[in-house]
Amino acid sequence: MLKRYTLPEMGGVWSEENRFRKYLEIEILVCEALAEIGQIPKEAAEKIRQRSEIDIKRIMEIEKVTRHETLALIEAMSEKIGKEARFLHLGLTSSDILDTALALQLKESSDLIIKDLEDLIKTLSKEAKRYRDTIMIGRTHGIHAEPTTFGLKLLLWREECRRNLERMREAKEVVSYGKISGPVGTYSHIDPRIERMVLKRLNLRPAPISTQVIQRDRQAQYLATLALIATSLEKFALALRSLQRTEIGEVEEPFAKGQKGSSAMPHKKNPIICERICGLARIVRGNLLAGLENIPLWEERDITHSSVERIIIPDSSILVNYMLHQFREIIEGLKVYPEKMLENLEKTKGLIFSEGVLLELMKKGLSRKEAYPLVQRNAFRAKEKAREFRGCLLEDKGVTKYLKPREIEDCFDLKYYLRNVHKIYKRLGI
Repeated sequence: MLKRYTLPEMGGVWSEENRFRKYLEIEILVCEALAEIGQIPKEAAEKIRQRSEIDIKRIMEIEKVTRHETLALIEAMSEKIGKEARFLHLGLTSSDILDTALALQLKESSDLIIKDLEDLIKTLSKEAKRYRDTIMIGRTHGIHAEPTTFGLKLLLWREECRRNLERMREAKEVVSYGKISGPVGTYSHIDPRIERMVLKRLNLRPAPISTQVIQRDRQAQYLATLALIATSLEKFALALRSLQRTEIGEVEEPFAKGQKGSSAMPHKKNPIICERICGLARIVRGNLLAGLENIPLWEERDITHSSVERIIIPDSSILVNYMLHQFREIIEGLKVYPEKMLENLEKTKGLIFSEGVLLELMKKGLSRKEAYPLVQRNAFRAKEKAREFRGCLLEDKGVTKYLKPREIEDCFDLKYYLRNVHKIYKRLGI
């Protein structure tokens, strides 16, 4: 049964309170670093630490007048701190605070998504083992091709998730950079030592070079990684939706007790969670486009990116977190019907073994050009007459001239087609 999804952790990362707490901490750490190198009194830094607190309501009241978030924060802090507040924000620009805080949020968000991917990989590994030998038909162009196993399908998804995990870890490293370098990144009124000291305490790295902002290709890579994850989940969900179709009926996503599939048709069990995942992936991909458009800014900075990323970064992070949770629960509760898989595999009455017959004829010395029409004409006859492919081959003297009945029978050995499945598992460490 699907659990009700809640997002206290990811929602908390992108909450207003978390954002302002990070702003506050960065301002305090800068003061402490300034005191450490003797640029402001140590007593002042201590008082700033002791008296600083977040009052979001007051910040919002001030911002209505200043129309400037950072100045509203500093003014609200100043009201609590007193005369020592004159040491706040010395030599800084707003983006020193905002971009460094964003890096911290991105890092926290990345950690949650990395954990989600790790959990999904474990689930897919477990289910891939369980269904390793569950035979089903493989389809190409939507048409029956050759036998495969449901476990291989899950193992394929597991490997794609593993690649996404590697991408997410790399994206986390790329976004874990802050900057405290002043209005155009030249440290005009702030000692570069302050940046190193503060970022070390925040477990971030200093951007080797910046303007007024951290360059937005970093955030774009993060969003691109989320878009890849979302699109992978869409791919998996789309496959399950297809396999749940009435005409196929090989799997079903979990359906809770008391759940209703349709307001009009009581018999319905619709793949609504898979459909939801497919729909949400479109939003995450769309947000990536906006993230890419945030990269080119005027000279050392404009503000066109700011309002955009306050929507697209939290939304994409929360959506991917949600999608990963939902898909893992789908896999954990998935209903699989092996008997239906075998029934579907047999629908073409043996046509799926055509390549084996073709290759066997070629072993007898025929060219592909000679062998292909022999197999194709019998395949088409079997389909048109709704007959067993094997029987048509046994009646065709053009085929029996080269292949004995036993050799034809051997071409229909299902185990032969799947004899190397265990090698794929072994190669992937399963």
